[in-house]
Amino acid sequence: MIYYFLGMNIVAFLLFGIDKKRSIDQKYRIPEKILLGISFLGGSFGSLFGMFYFHHKTKKNKFLFLVPLACLFWTFLLLK
Repeated sequence: MIYYFLGMNIVAFLLFGIDKKRSIDQKYRIPEKILLGISFLGGSFGSLFGMFYFHHKTKKNKFLFLVPLACLFWTFLLLK
């Protein structure tokens, strides 16, 4: 379980970085549903860190609400 969780967070962090780079280069972007989906599938902390590290999606209310919600969900799940 720990390897899954760690892997998902690394992937989520990298996806936010890749999407930020693609947005700067005006290339094909990673869909928001993929970025949010990876958050709820276990990459919530990597997503949150990636959002603020890359300054990406930080002005979108959907991300400012759902990514921390996913963090709370996974915190509850891991502590249970």
